[in-house]
Amino acid sequence: MLCAISGEAPKEPVISTKSGNVFEKRLIEAYITENGKDPITGEELTLNDLLEVKSPRVVRPRPPTLTSIPSLLTVFQNEWDALALETFTLQQQLTQTRQELSTALYQHDAAVRVIARLIKERDEARDALARLSISGGAPQADGDAMQVDAEVGLSEEVKTVIEETHAKLSAGRKKRAIPEGWVNADAISEFKEVESSESLYPGTKFISVDGSGELALVGGADGVSGIYSVPNNEVITPLKAEDGAITDGLWRGKQPVTASENGVIRVWSEDGSENTALRSHAGAVVALALHPSGDILASVGVDKTWILHDLKTNKVVAQVRSDEDFSSAAFHPDGHLFAAGTTAGNIVIYDTKSLSIAATFPHNPALPVTSLAFNENGFLLATTLRDDSSVYIWNLRKGALQTSVDTGSRVDDAAWDWSGQFLAATGNNGVVVQFYDKKTKGFAELLRRGTQGVAVGWADGASKLLVAAQDGVVRVLGSEA
Repeated sequence: MLCAISGEAPKEPVISTKSGNVFEKRLIEAYITENGKDPITGEELTLNDLLEVKSPRVVRPRPPTLTSIPSLLTVFQNEWDALALETFTLQQQLTQTRQELSTALYQHDAAVRVIARLIKERDEARDALARLSISGGAPQADGDAMQVDAEVGLSEEVKTVIEETHAKLSAGRKKRAIPEGWVNADAISEFKEVESSESLYPGTKFISVDGSGELALVGGADGVSGIYSVPNNEVITPLKAEDGAITDGLWRGKQPVTASENGVIRVWSEDGSENTALRSHAGAVVALALHPSGDILASVGVDKTWILHDLKTNKVVAQVRSDEDFSSAAFHPDGHLFAAGTTAGNIVIYDTKSLSIAATFPHNPALPVTSLAFNENGFLLATTLRDDSSVYIWNLRKGALQTSVDTGSRVDDAAWDWSGQFLAATGNNGVVVQFYDKKTKGFAELLRRGTQGVAVGWADGASKLLVAAQDGVVRVLGSEA
């Protein structure tokens, strides 16, 4: 009678009432405790299914094969042979595993090299395409191809427009007073959500309010944009085009202008029935900016260029190349400076007339610049960074960072009101409005609401604040009265 597990004569034999096998008691109990099954048949087995076998305790005799030295030598030789065979098998498996690992590492290294080469070729192709568009031009809506390199410079006519606009606006800015009836800080501190639209265009990235404050331009990821009426709380004019997702938009008087990820810029008629397509970028257009004259449109794209368009002729008048990818853009209120934010966290200030770099403001941390907003006083520039909680205020006269305002959560967009007193910022945790005190040069928080959004804009004499969310919902904050 031998144990079914150890193969030896058991000291405390027990028998399974289910399978009839004999086991050493301590071995089968340990096995049942761990597995709960019969080790031979695999059936469910408990300690209660074991029956102790009564047998007299006798001295266990040695196996007959181990009673002599020749028998022991034979056993030792068999054990040695088995150990040698097992070692040989393990060495074979180790050699095979090493070969497989070497092959896998070689294939991985080759794949990494191929990916690096493809990325390099892609960047070179983009660079060549951008340079080709600079020198040869891209097809315009009217069939002309007129691209002007930045080294050539602007025409005298365009320079005259820039100079006259600068002279007019800078002179009037010094004497400009806040209009009578403009909203005050106390009123803004009481702002609440007074209206909310349905989901207009999911994937919304921007909102642009026209001069009247009654219309807002919005667009989404489906390639459709539209004119939203603030008083009616609905889209009154859809703008449909098959250009991919709408990346940015603005107003040229009563004309909406939109940009898309396919590199197409469309200047729409007031009723949205007609449009002029500008195809100047070798890739997506990420941001638009309108010169204060209303006749010059700037666009920045993923092709590392920013372009000036003459909207009277719908032609490109200048194209400037950079070593960094652009992510945002804005004109100075006087039009003599153009600011472009990069994905490396830099703000590059260009002289609009000479197209040369006037200054560069680096952010720390070096995150993509998501928005640029010039204060109407002409001295301050507010910027926001991707996945950052602060709004950074730059002093253009000193050419340095003046202060930063931490909102406590991610900020996606910021906008000044026309008076230059109120700075609104919105993000994933709501909207915040800061009051800028011109005397102390400091900021004080006026409003904090949980109205989430990705873009913000002032309307109707700053008496309303429009917040666009990524799901396409436009919410209006204002006084309940």
